[in-house]
Amino acid sequence: MSTTLLETKSLQAGYGRKQVVFDLDLTVKTGEVLAIFGHNGSGKSTSMRTILGVLPPLGGQVFYEGRDITGTGSRVNVRENKMALIPSERFVFQDLSVTDNLLLGGANDPDEKRRAENLDMVYQMFPILKERYGQLAGTMSGGQQRMVSLGIALMSNPRLLILDEPSLGLAPSVVEQIFGEVQELVKNTGLSVILLEQNVGQALKIADRGYVMRSGRVVIEESIETMLARDSYWDFF
Repeated sequence: MSTTLLETKSLQAGYGRKQVVFDLDLTVKTGEVLAIFGHNGSGKSTSMRTILGVLPPLGGQVFYEGRDITGTGSRVNVRENKMALIPSERFVFQDLSVTDNLLLGGANDPDEKRRAENLDMVYQMFPILKERYGQLAGTMSGGQQRMVSLGIALMSNPRLLILDEPSLGLAPSVVEQIFGEVQELVKNTGLSVILLEQNVGQALKIADRGYVMRSGRVVIEESIETMLARDSYWDFF
């Protein structure tokens, strides 16, 4: 039976005095994909930035592996708690090669053998990156840059991977490939994933549970089976 990896209780989040997220209760199990839907401005990204420690919480608690990590900074959460966030914009080091981008992702891992194994894993997932290992990441297509950004995150051996709008601006075939690789990772490694998306149909193919956020609050929490049985998804937004 899966254990709870991440849990928030009445989490409040925002920017300065402007509160954006209200009373967020969220759980993520080990080895599951949790999809969170909502329009731009619904509070999805702000919630994740607060959980990761990029933003200080305005209230509530964050628990990780049963430990209270409320207010823990992003450096500790990335290095020690093995969290990784891929933002919605194309996050690559544009003036560095594909390989150098990936090696930077594993820079905090002192195990040289494991870094090499992770690099090989990324290249097996996305052969196009191996073919273009010396190409500057900033000159690649949007889909290829998204593959690089995912590879950067995986080089750090995350236990919790947060994907913010990974399908944004990408061709359907590329989205399907990336989501398929994420699903295989979850199946084979026990990785936990939080997937922030507006592409409901694609996300439901790989998610185990779904939340819907509106105006900074969770308004729907359902199993994927229940969500798939809906006639439409317009009420999500």
